[in-house]
Amino acid sequence: MENKWNFQGNGELKAAPRITIRGVLSNIMQNLNKDDQRPIIPLGHGDPSAFPCFRTSLSAEDAIVDSVRSGKFNCYSPSVGILPARRAVADYLSKDLPYKLSPDDVYLTIGCTQAIEVLLTAISLSNPVANILLPRPGFPFYDVRAACSNLEVRRYDLLPEQGWEVDLEALEALADENTVAMVIINPGNPCGNVYTSQHLKKVGQRTPTASFLFMLIAYMTGFLSIAETARKLGIIVIADEVYDHLTFASTPFVPMGTFGSIAPVLTLGSISKRWIVPGWRLGWIVTCDPNAILQQTGIMKSITGCLEVSSDAPTFIQAAIPQIIENTKEDFFLKTVEILRGAADICFDILNEIPCITCPSKPEGSMFVMVKLNLSLLDDISDDIEFSLKLAREESVIVLPGVTVGLKNWLRITFACDHSSLEDGLGRIKGFCERHAKKE
Repeated sequence: MENKWNFQGNGELKAAPRITIRGVLSNIMQNLNKDDQRPIIPLGHGDPSAFPCFRTSLSAEDAIVDSVRSGKFNCYSPSVGILPARRAVADYLSKDLPYKLSPDDVYLTIGCTQAIEVLLTAISLSNPVANILLPRPGFPFYDVRAACSNLEVRRYDLLPEQGWEVDLEALEALADENTVAMVIINPGNPCGNVYTSQHLKKVGQRTPTASFLFMLIAYMTGFLSIAETARKLGIIVIADEVYDHLTFASTPFVPMGTFGSIAPVLTLGSISKRWIVPGWRLGWIVTCDPNAILQQTGIMKSITGCLEVSSDAPTFIQAAIPQIIENTKEDFFLKTVEILRGAADICFDILNEIPCITCPSKPEGSMFVMVKLNLSLLDDISDDIEFSLKLAREESVIVLPGVTVGLKNWLRITFACDHSSLEDGLGRIKGFCERHAKKE
């Protein structure tokens, strides 16, 4: 007689490799032609650290060396992080806010991914029937972690024809009494957008005596609209700002926490992207909530409880944070932004030369651009996954199928690589599309 076992796998989690960026890219990589002697061009993921032009600052490297050699940080860390690092992060973020954060507002995590994991776990434990609102397209790790926590996901659309703005009217229609939070990602992953002054709310006519004030309000209007919507719905804004300050067009980065007095904001961030060290795994959850609503409702107690039963960010990395933030010169950041600006120009110009690819708007921030495939112009390619698999096989170029981030028959292309490699990779994509174009 066959034994009956009282356990089985979770169907949602078994499907995770098919919808995570790592899982999808791993599958595409397996389709590479090993006989192709050309270098592989990785335009599918957001880790430019392999390219020498994106090496982190020497001051950051020195800070890690000093931390290790001090011999003081081989110990366990408090679950929320060590005080000097939390203070440094609070001071760093406060520079862009109308109020000052304290170290008690900062909770350090193993990269931004653990911040997402902890936050969604805390929400699900606080309300077993809760749902959250996620952007489409978006970052699929939110979906996977929500599935792990049995947290219902409802997706609101970003509008490509309007610079990937949030469709706030549709978002409101999705919410009910069990909706607890909405996620916004700014600068945008996967869209490369930065929220603008035209985001659903008009600013009054500018006057000469208050021109600067009105310009500032204009830049912030989109966030004000989001904050007011969150207040109306009684929900938290989870602001994923891992690409903070990586902007290279006319719209500056404005942190969502600026409007924390309107609706409570939980800011997620890390040193991974701005310092180009994703492997160092240091991130944070920060409460931007001058009215202390998150404390009063017990959400922060739940987050602290989750951190108590989670692994801690490496103590020696935490200890290096004050020195990393203080000693990194502005020149380093400006150089990174200039490389990205040039790469965005190259990407936009070459993609616009390919008839079967439509690029709705030029990227303004982060490291990505979303482009739409016109499959009616291509032979023997049925969808974005087949496009990506054949591209890898024939051209040794890796791109991410749009279905991974929520938009079927789109592609997410990363332009964070050296310009010559980017031009090579995009040229191969152009040649691939020409070769597979329908013959008239």
